[in-house]
Amino acid sequence: MLRQMTLMAVPGIPDVHHGDDVGRLIIRALEETGYPLGDGDVVVVAQKIVSKAEGRKVALADVTPSPEALEWARRTRKDPRLVELILRESNQVLRARPGLMIVEHRLGFVCANAGIDHSNVCPGNESDEWVLLLPEDPDRSAERIRETLRAHFGVDVAVLIADSHGRAWRLGAVGTAIGVAGMCPLMDLRGRRDLYGRPLRVTRVGTADGIAAAAALLMGEADEGTPVVIVRGAPHEPGVGRLADILRPRELDLFR
Repeated sequence: MLRQMTLMAVPGIPDVHHGDDVGRLIIRALEETGYPLGDGDVVVVAQKIVSKAEGRKVALADVTPSPEALEWARRTRKDPRLVELILRESNQVLRARPGLMIVEHRLGFVCANAGIDHSNVCPGNESDEWVLLLPEDPDRSAERIRETLRAHFGVDVAVLIADSHGRAWRLGAVGTAIGVAGMCPLMDLRGRRDLYGRPLRVTRVGTADGIAAAAALLMGEADEGTPVVIVRGAPHEPGVGRLADILRPRELDLFR
């Protein structure tokens, strides 16, 4: 039996501003494209347009660094105002070196600089003075977009909010799911058998992250302007999922 998965970067998503309804923007773009959503599709949405719509853009000029931020800024040679935002968005600083802070984000995952970014935030020379924070609650953001799409198209889809993360042991950023709605982010294969009948004991597949990584290749990291990707045929289990389901518990983390 032929197995296949198709991905389509949705054209026509405009620059997003505070207060925009991301779900409605996706609907408008899909209708102009003529590409209908189907049951079982996964809609992957770049974190940046969600953050913009939710007003997570911050002017560094409005940030006053704390004494703690000033000390970390001295150690890392980073802008103290940016460091202050990193600390506000983090539960704990895990590692630091000049130019980089690795933190446990308040959402529970480990990432660089609390996911705060300068790129593709606003046009012109002022872009260096503005940064974008991650959404307050990416699961809720994903669910809101999912409900808007379901209500309009009458189909059952999943929605992932994706961000680009580096990895501890490999170079290069990859797409990672930070918000989940309408699917189980893990596929538990424990108890199933391999080709030779041996039972699987520990295998769980990071389905949400795998789909987000594939979609990120089409989204791009620079000036592509395609922050929404429709994934059709991806193996996944529909259901109620959330970001917390794929975070390794601290007591099982050998590196913290």
